[in-house]
Amino acid sequence: MEKASKNQATPNSVNELTKRLINRVGAVRWLLVATVSIGVLSGALLIVQAYGLARVVNGIFLSHVSFSSVRPWLWVILCLIIIRSLLTWLSQTAAARLAIRVKTDLRRQVLQHLMRLGPSYTSGIRRGEIMNTVVNGIEELEDFLRKYLPQMALAVLMPLAFLVVVLTQDWITALILAVTGPLIVMFMILVGRLAESASERQWRQLSILAAWFLDVLQGMTTLKVFGRSRQQIEWMGKASEAYRTATMKTLRVAFLSSFLLELFATLGTAVVAVSLGLRLISGHISFLIAFFVLLLTPDFYQPIRSLGSEFHAGMNGVVAAGSIFEILDAEPQGIGNEINEINEINEVNENEVDGVGQANHVNEVEVKGDRLPAHPMMPAGAVRGISIELDSVSFSYGRAGDSSGDSQGRLNALSGVTLSVGAGEMVAVVGPSGSGKSTLLDLIQGFLTPTEGTIRANGTALERWDTARWRSQVAALRQASHVFSDTVLANLLMARPDAASAELEEAAKAAQAHDFILQLPHGYQTVIGEGGVGLSGGQKQRIAVARALLKNAPLVLLDEPTAHLDAATERLVQTGLGRLIENRTAIVVAHRLSTVRKAHRIVVMQHGRIVQVGTHGDLINEEGLYRELHRAHVGGAAQ
Repeated sequence: MEKASKNQATPNSVNELTKRLINRVGAVRWLLVATVSIGVLSGALLIVQAYGLARVVNGIFLSHVSFSSVRPWLWVILCLIIIRSLLTWLSQTAAARLAIRVKTDLRRQVLQHLMRLGPSYTSGIRRGEIMNTVVNGIEELEDFLRKYLPQMALAVLMPLAFLVVVLTQDWITALILAVTGPLIVMFMILVGRLAESASERQWRQLSILAAWFLDVLQGMTTLKVFGRSRQQIEWMGKASEAYRTATMKTLRVAFLSSFLLELFATLGTAVVAVSLGLRLISGHISFLIAFFVLLLTPDFYQPIRSLGSEFHAGMNGVVAAGSIFEILDAEPQGIGNEINEINEINEVNENEVDGVGQANHVNEVEVKGDRLPAHPMMPAGAVRGISIELDSVSFSYGRAGDSSGDSQGRLNALSGVTLSVGAGEMVAVVGPSGSGKSTLLDLIQGFLTPTEGTIRANGTALERWDTARWRSQVAALRQASHVFSDTVLANLLMARPDAASAELEEAAKAAQAHDFILQLPHGYQTVIGEGGVGLSGGQKQRIAVARALLKNAPLVLLDEPTAHLDAATERLVQTGLGRLIENRTAIVVAHRLSTVRKAHRIVVMQHGRIVQVGTHGDLINEEGLYRELHRAHVGGAAQ
């Protein structure tokens, strides 16, 4: 479906979103059926209760019967009130369970799909908007699922039931109800268009506010350094005011529609009362029937009025669902798009190595007909790795405004890159900022899909690899590796949850992390703050190196992991990195001369193309970009 704009709900899309939300009920549809069925049963008992009340009033005030004669009906009415109260509780409980189950399932599916989409998706959207959708957006579905959705069915079934009963008693009143009921529904449809627009504006402003607030929290240090706190507070105030204005417009529409619904329902009841009164005076209808029909008239309008009162809350949920389904409808970039990566078991350690001393033992796993090394725990010194081949690989981002863009206005990040990396080979990738180095690593990891060309691992195209299997073969470190707000132990075990204590300690020691971890208040059980609060940048990188070592993958991708570290900390991290890339295939985006010199080959990139390939000695002796970069690096170091 083509959207008018991001997160914008058009009248047609609102209908489609409502259908999709109803379809989401799925496995818990029986809860919706139960809620509606209980509501219908309660309405049927209400008809009996109204008839009993009419009999009591008619008997005492008109027929002048004794109190004992109507006592059975009084007991019936009392029992019906108790039973209907119980049914109301059961209906609300079933509706609440329905909402909780659907929301929980949606949260799980959205999180799973975000994991499939990977960083290529989340990096292109303000994360505050994603957070607002996953947290507030799914919560907005509460009233839609618990109140509005069951009421949609009851607003159709209950008036029809009341209309049939009234028709058997008085066809004139039934005609009045049959005319006024649809008029109220038509009015709701007209007001609904205003409500859709108001709810969409309110949700859009809330998303902007959430994204802005998250940006401020993440950049608070920068704001303090540059003295821009007051300006951000003013901007936040403007965003809050815009949200308040949008909310007040929504409330005005809600108040107007509720007022007019009440007015129409009251006028309809008044017309019925006048009609019954005139015919009662003229003797054309009995008091029992007139009073019974009059009691049912407000109940005829009540389900429609209830739907109107829940309409705006339901519309907020539908508008929020637009953002939710926008995430769920996004096509994943990278390998294995057809595979449910989240539901598959990570089989890094599918076949255990029998004994650390068996240096020549290499496990193998079947991947789409090719036998490829799994290497769950390779002995030290064993030659291992995966061969990587890029064949005329190009990649374009969907953004315009650059002279290097293609004919469709997309920004070319890579153009016709051809490169072969042998198993166990270390290749350094250098080049100026924006030359495509990080994009190259994202493509190899499978986070992005080449616009043109093919990437192969051990001769097998990446798209033929099982996603979880391929990710188990790759260890990657970025400039600022992320550590989660959990214990140090939990962060390390993310690489391999079944790792033994000895393996974990060995990896930490190799990464030069073991000593500082033991100095933490609770050692490996110390809880790390959000975003690594409490750890220095070097400590976080060493934990990331230990995590990668514990994973023990045959392919290592490094994206300048020591770029922001001081010299002393860099030496510690470089020691761990040396252990990490030993006897593995390594592709290293580097800017330090020491790292570049250790590489078997150096690939020089510029404007998304490979412009030079060779060793340090070869490249330094020939005219080209590498020599310029080397001179700039040496000159900067000398200064």
